[in-house]
Amino acid sequence: MGALDLGLGIDAGGTRTRWALADAAGNIVAEGGVGGMSALQMASGAGRDAVHGILTLLAAQALAAGRPVAVCAGLTGFDGSAALPAQWLAELLGVAPAAVTVRNDIEIAYLDSFAPGEGYLVYAGTGSIAAWIDTDGAFHRAGGRGVTLDDGGGGFWIAREAMRHIWRQEDEEPGAWRRSPMARAVLDHVGGSDWDASRQFIYGQDRGAIGRLALAVAASVDDDPVARGIIEQAGRELARIGLALVRRYGPRPIALGGRAVTLHPLIAQAMRAALPAELPLIQRETQAHHAAARIALNSRN
Repeated sequence: MGALDLGLGIDAGGTRTRWALADAAGNIVAEGGVGGMSALQMASGAGRDAVHGILTLLAAQALAAGRPVAVCAGLTGFDGSAALPAQWLAELLGVAPAAVTVRNDIEIAYLDSFAPGEGYLVYAGTGSIAAWIDTDGAFHRAGGRGVTLDDGGGGFWIAREAMRHIWRQEDEEPGAWRRSPMARAVLDHVGGSDWDASRQFIYGQDRGAIGRLALAVAASVDDDPVARGIIEQAGRELARIGLALVRRYGPRPIALGGRAVTLHPLIAQAMRAALPAELPLIQRETQAHHAAARIALNSRN
């Protein structure tokens, strides 16, 4: 490995895609971010175009900082079946196809938190999942089934719970939103207080944009008991998927990460309260794009 070799790491989520370049010593020499994307978008022509566009922007940013010799990308929703993202990255970055690996983003986030077998990662971004990589390298999960089905405690779930409450209240008492700090904040973000504005937002935006509504919910916690209840329930939802792995594979430390966790301290507090007292809970800021950059270079050894 040359002294000037650089590894490019990518952490692609529904809300944001982050990248980093690491040198041979593992130092991060540059990093940046572009819009969110998901492997689920690869199922449609419009989605593939959107992913290609995001990767094009990312490649331009990264190449302006340095030319990588290897790439490791973590892509949310990736199940190993989509080959195009790796092909596109090789073409856009001018590297050999064999130098590009694409993995599920949670695998990389796990390896940024624990060595295989060491603990469990509960990750809450737009969605949510609990993960364990055992000492044989096998990946085990709880949750992470997608926002349409569940993903309790993630940003999309928080936004959906808030919108459900707001519009059920409106069904019973039109105009009730005016008395709710959470409803006012959420509907202001949506762009209007009538159903048409909410309908266009919920059914016309991508899941990352909807997940960002959780910011308005979290900002209302101190003024609105409903918002507080949703945020606390998010923590309990995350505890549930962590405990699912504990019951299956035995007690181990749990790391809690992801951007949704940083919305409000109550999420981690409620999760801690829902876990057995003897089970260690570590809250950490995951830097999966940093870990992916180092993995990219190490994979060449």
